[in-house]
Amino acid sequence: MSVFTPLERPELEAFLAPYGLGRLKDFQGIAEGSENSNFFVSLEQGEYVLTLVERGPSHDLPYFIELLDVLHEAGLPVPYALRTESGEALRELAEKPALLQPRLPGKHVREPNAHHCAEVGSLLAHLHLATRDHVLERKSDRGLDWMLTEGPSLALQLDEQALPLMRNALKEIAETKARFLALPRANLHADLFRDNVLFDGTHLAGVIDFYNACSGPMLYDLAICLNDWCSDEEGRLDVHLARALLGAYAALRPFTAAEAELWPTALRIACVRFWLSRLIAANTFAGQDVLIHDPGVFEIRLAQRQQVAVALPFAL
Repeated sequence: MSVFTPLERPELEAFLAPYGLGRLKDFQGIAEGSENSNFFVSLEQGEYVLTLVERGPSHDLPYFIELLDVLHEAGLPVPYALRTESGEALRELAEKPALLQPRLPGKHVREPNAHHCAEVGSLLAHLHLATRDHVLERKSDRGLDWMLTEGPSLALQLDEQALPLMRNALKEIAETKARFLALPRANLHADLFRDNVLFDGTHLAGVIDFYNACSGPMLYDLAICLNDWCSDEEGRLDVHLARALLGAYAALRPFTAAEAELWPTALRIACVRFWLSRLIAANTFAGQDVLIHDPGVFEIRLAQRQQVAVALPFAL
């Protein structure tokens, strides 16, 4: 179970009391997390999620709170931070920064269809449009500079087949970095995988886990999303699913010619980001009772993205 900091009932009850949400009925750790400790919390007035932030500098947390407030006010289904009766959103529990948020309805989709992908594409476009004109600035701690710094040493762990794949990708990132960062910008979720979206029946009911959110090129966010939602078991893009997602997104925010040109690069950059971060997690948490995602998934996807058959629609 990926709960790095276990909690005892009395300390949790003391933490929850200032919210005025009634008696604690039950709580349990959430196994799916790989970076923070998350708990489902049942109180008399409803169901909530408690997050203890384990990774990253605490000074970034007001950014996440502000971003989620903006998205909530824009009508998007996000888990904004609840305030105590005295107005506090960011607090501390077990010596960790802690946030309490509403528990959103729905379940994760393991095998998405075209409808699911269209819903996700539309949601991502709405997220970008909500922040495009007033971007809340935060540089990603796992952005292009991080890839170019960490990538060469991590590449040395790879076998003879994977090593040139990684090195070529890092070379492409270095060569296109300036053009890529000049693409149209907004605030990004930057981790919009299937396990961070909730569907209630056919309705997209929630988007969770904004702790990788940052400012940057909207195309990068789209590439991260599409690489997960539209990949088959062999890492290939499912053309039908990809066109559904891209079409729904483009109906709300048409793409530019520069974005169309750099689209294959964006897909490869998104593969590198998660290949590297999963390699780090595998090294850091080896042998521990922590959910570790397979780095090889993104090695395979990167190999498949050397040729990209799905172009951006409606490029201007």
